[in-house]
Amino acid sequence: MKNLILIRHGKSSWTAPLKDIDRPLDIRGINDAHLIAEKCQKYLPKTFLIWSSTASRASETAMIFAQNFSYPVENIIFKNDLYTFDEKELENIVKSCNNDYDNVILFGHNEAITNFVNKFGDVFIENVPTSGFVSLKFDTNDWELLKKGKTHKTLFPKELK
Repeated sequence: MKNLILIRHGKSSWTAPLKDIDRPLDIRGINDAHLIAEKCQKYLPKTFLIWSSTASRASETAMIFAQNFSYPVENIIFKNDLYTFDEKELENIVKSCNNDYDNVILFGHNEAITNFVNKFGDVFIENVPTSGFVSLKFDTNDWELLKKGKTHKTLFPKELK
């Protein structure tokens, strides 16, 4: 059994003239990340690996979640190739995961996340919002053989406010 949790980065700031990859979280993004991190803990596996895009907004979101989970931030694996908006690229990255790990939490970007969860989950989600949490379960022991799984849990900030 493989479990994948996809979390879209928190709401980012557009106030400074920065490259897209360098945009930080805004205050709503910080607050929503803390809210979801607190509420999702009961849906987490006992052990897991955290992967994050290197984009500022994604890495900041991953660090907020890690701190809430008491997960050492130095153990987060930051991957340049997770800075993608394409679900096929995201799929290739997920399928490359070492099979020693059954549980992965991945912090990334839309459209890749929404399209990925709709391809591999069994519940249609029109849009995974910023700080959105989607847990998928797969009946396989090999990441490379990933196919349609089950949408186990979704948590979105607007549902909790």
